[in-house]
Amino acid sequence: MAVALKIFDGAPAASGRPAVTLHLASERVSVRELIERRVRAEVERFNRERPERYRGLVQPTDTEATLNGFRFRRPRKLDPDKQLEVALEAFRQGQVYLLVDDRQLDDLDDEFAVSADTEVIFLKLVPLIGG
Repeated sequence: MAVALKIFDGAPAASGRPAVTLHLASERVSVRELIERRVRAEVERFNRERPERYRGLVQPTDTEATLNGFRFRRPRKLDPDKQLEVALEAFRQGQVYLLVDDRQLDDLDDEFAVSADTEVIFLKLVPLIGG
């Protein structure tokens, strides 16, 4: 049974709309597979539409963080493999957290069941600036 999985950055109530929606054929998915599917979908959409800013899970190299995403110094396409590598490392290093139905998953090999009611939230830590 195919399931449309809505993925949010931060609390769903904060933005009201998902960061990305993935259509999964399986009823179980691993954290690693979820991150890979999300990053590849984001990069594919960015490379196809070429918006001014990239709104994805992790910051691409040679970009500047802005309020509404990451702005490129020079327009270019993104490499999905490089973005995936950065995203997996961010998860391993605790810079990105994953909550599934209010339960934190902290291992890339963790699997979870997916249904129409499954709530997935990615929390990204941002460094504090100031002194």
